[in-house]
Amino acid sequence: MTKTERAAHVLARLTKLYPEPPIPLDHTDAYTLLIAVLLSAQCTDVRVNLTTPKLFALARTPEKMMEVPVEEIQAIIRPCGLSPQKAKAISTLSRILIEKHGGNVPADLEQLEELPGVGHKTAQVVMAQSFGVPSFPVDTHIHRLAQRWKLSDGKSVTQTERDLKRLFPKETWNKLHLQIIYYGREYCTARGCDGTVCPICRELFPERVRAVKTKKA
Repeated sequence: MTKTERAAHVLARLTKLYPEPPIPLDHTDAYTLLIAVLLSAQCTDVRVNLTTPKLFALARTPEKMMEVPVEEIQAIIRPCGLSPQKAKAISTLSRILIEKHGGNVPADLEQLEELPGVGHKTAQVVMAQSFGVPSFPVDTHIHRLAQRWKLSDGKSVTQTERDLKRLFPKETWNKLHLQIIYYGREYCTARGCDGTVCPICRELFPERVRAVKTKKA
């Protein structure tokens, strides 16, 4: 198969497996999604979803969150790891949203990336899942599978994003990035598949016998 043919095969298989992939982080609006994605850095979605109900019961708008002492935010989000940095970022970005954006999460990638604690991937997740803007946020699962499927060389997350955007139709990006994540968690895990085990790896490379050494994100 050519790279284009592999991409088409992946898209078809994932569409059958996950026709309507749910957003894995629990949220009710752009602000609660932004906070949840920020908390998910170096933390599982399951842990975030166990933590955010308590945080959002305390404050679920930037107006209310900016009134909560940073120490109190930190105590609640401690299970998510990196709590001092994340608590400070949540407090500060909430104040910025009030002062610069009228209390709203901006539907603009550059403005999102200017917020403390919000990197390129987080901003893209919010753009895709809250505002429906075609985006392709690359997490560790996507970065790993793109290499195993020879859709990208793994030089960097940025390069993986560029490569995948070139290969897949723009209208598929928002759903596809979730489909790849779910597949990576269920079938093509970091330890459960080495590029020769899972269904898609076997279908794309039936003659592959050596493990694929992937570069970390």
